[in-house]
Amino acid sequence: MLTNINPLTILFLDIETVPLAGSWNDLDEETKLLWQYRTNRFKQLQEEEMSDDEYYFKKSGVYAEFGKVICISIGIFRFENKENETLTLRLKSFYGHNEAEILKPFFDLLSKSFSAEHFYLCGHNIREFDVPFLCRRAIVNSLSLPDILNVHTFKPWEQRLIDTMQLWKFGDYKNFTSLNLLTHILDIPSPKTEMDGSMVADIYWNEETGLEKIKNYCLNDVVALAQVWLRFHKKPLIKPEHIVYG
Repeated sequence: MLTNINPLTILFLDIETVPLAGSWNDLDEETKLLWQYRTNRFKQLQEEEMSDDEYYFKKSGVYAEFGKVICISIGIFRFENKENETLTLRLKSFYGHNEAEILKPFFDLLSKSFSAEHFYLCGHNIREFDVPFLCRRAIVNSLSLPDILNVHTFKPWEQRLIDTMQLWKFGDYKNFTSLNLLTHILDIPSPKTEMDGSMVADIYWNEETGLEKIKNYCLNDVVALAQVWLRFHKKPLIKPEHIVYG
């Protein structure tokens, strides 16, 4: 489980994504056809009792071609002070309605302070979702990737990614375990409070204060992620008073 990694060199990461449009009817006809082709929707229409609008709203946020990033939350361990070796978890979020204005300052931070030589990115399903989604949306927004995200320059075993879902698999390719389930079985306070991932799109598009609520939800996921990493490595959990929200 990469037990030799210094915890101070890990940047914990979670993103929240939503459909690019608030409803199926807001899409042009070509985008509708491309969405149906991408998801094999013609077959699914015959198998599910779900309208095009419901299916698009429920599923499109996980596809980088049809969704966008609205929040990136990060966390990093630091010692409380020079004399005290108690770990603190410092958190920060980049969030808003303009995707480019979220991605660019986050990428700038990675380029400036989190080099691929000295740091790791840690997330739950980060290899198959968070990083590919961020990279694809960077291309859409004509943004340059920081080195640590430029996975094409690394061999698979050189990538600076720690995926807690992959760690939990222990080589089992069939297994998908949610972060919520991991926190439950590892006796870690759940990140799921007043909402869960299935509610993000609806809250974003239909609640006036939805973005702030989603940001808090994303931060809670980062806290849970860091706690899971600590449990994997038999380290004490971070106490609430040692979590610093930026």
